[in-house]
Amino acid sequence: MSIVTSILQGTAGVVGIRSGTEEPRYEVVERIGDTVEIRRYAPRLAADVTVVADEMAARSLGFRRLARFIFGANRARDTIAMTAPVTVAPAAGDAAASERIAMTAPVAQRPAADESGTEASGTDASGTGGDGRRWTIRFTMPAAFTRDTLPVPDDAGIAIVEVPAETVAVVTFSGSTAPEAVQHQARLLTRILATSPWRPAGPPAAQFYDPPWTLPFLRRNEVAVRVER
Repeated sequence: MSIVTSILQGTAGVVGIRSGTEEPRYEVVERIGDTVEIRRYAPRLAADVTVVADEMAARSLGFRRLARFIFGANRARDTIAMTAPVTVAPAAGDAAASERIAMTAPVAQRPAADESGTEASGTDASGTGGDGRRWTIRFTMPAAFTRDTLPVPDDAGIAIVEVPAETVAVVTFSGSTAPEAVQHQARLLTRILATSPWRPAGPPAAQFYDPPWTLPFLRRNEVAVRVER
């Protein structure tokens, strides 16, 4: 690596620009105007954790638990490379969160599918019950891993899931990652899809690609929803 490249990558890290971070493989199969992409994602492996808290607290709590896993809190004591994005959505089966998401959208957080487990009891790893809504935070695992080769998390609340191939409608935006900003983009996505042949096939999720110190105008944020014709 050249000195110039090293300097550029270091500077990018300070302001939060992504450099060399692996992302899930996809192809763009259609564009709706200048705003929405229809993407076809390949199957992938992910680590999910469900947290009971308000949305902002859930993002932070879920991220920290998943970060501990990839930074060595696993049976192999291996470090796993960070990928992007971090996804948050209301957990399936959470009526309050699901209703809210149907109208708006979470940020790479979503309500959890299973009503059992430590989070479902109303307490997450930090003992915060929040507003009673259940959010699932997801890290996509590097493509080099399979279920057999991925280290087993020490945290029993982290589930390793095989995400099937899927078609997703995505709107990308920069700036604020506050729930209100995400909700605005979700409403925009819903309106645009209503004028197209594509129909939502699940609740929206928010996807964050950058660390929190990234300059707002450089952030890549997305709201995504599975779609079908």
